[in-house]
Amino acid sequence: MSVNAWALSIEDRSRLIQAAFEAKEGSYSPYSKFPVGAALLAPDGTIIKGANIENASYGGTICAERTAIVKAASEGIRSFIGLAVVTNVSSATSPCGICRQVLREFCALDMPILLVPGDYPKQLEPDQEQKPGYTEGGVRETTLDELLPDSFGPEQLELPRRT
Repeated sequence: MSVNAWALSIEDRSRLIQAAFEAKEGSYSPYSKFPVGAALLAPDGTIIKGANIENASYGGTICAERTAIVKAASEGIRSFIGLAVVTNVSSATSPCGICRQVLREFCALDMPILLVPGDYPKQLEPDQEQKPGYTEGGVRETTLDELLPDSFGPEQLELPRRT
């Protein structure tokens, strides 16, 4: 599948990346020391930010991507056209499996997902080539379908069943 991150305007892409960095500032990660910020773009241009919020009972932790989805869905925003995720790691870091499945509930499979390195924007050395799937600044551009192939979604619940 080809990446459709080009479906985002340059302005929306920049706004999403900036919002993900801003969201990361709200992280509560005293246990993992791994702050994460996520920013979702709604079709009307609204950006919803989320940060990971940890808990001493590790199972009570919620990831940044799910924080953003829950904030948006609870306010009636239930469709999205882009996502950016950032950590403090100098390479692009992907959402966990649970987050991918929650994103699947509300996002199109071809929705652009920007995985942003913590040291964005990265500068290429003069003799260095951009890795396939990566764009300026070291951002990995992907889609939900690429992150969650052969996924299970709401439409499967509507399929006919044997009784």
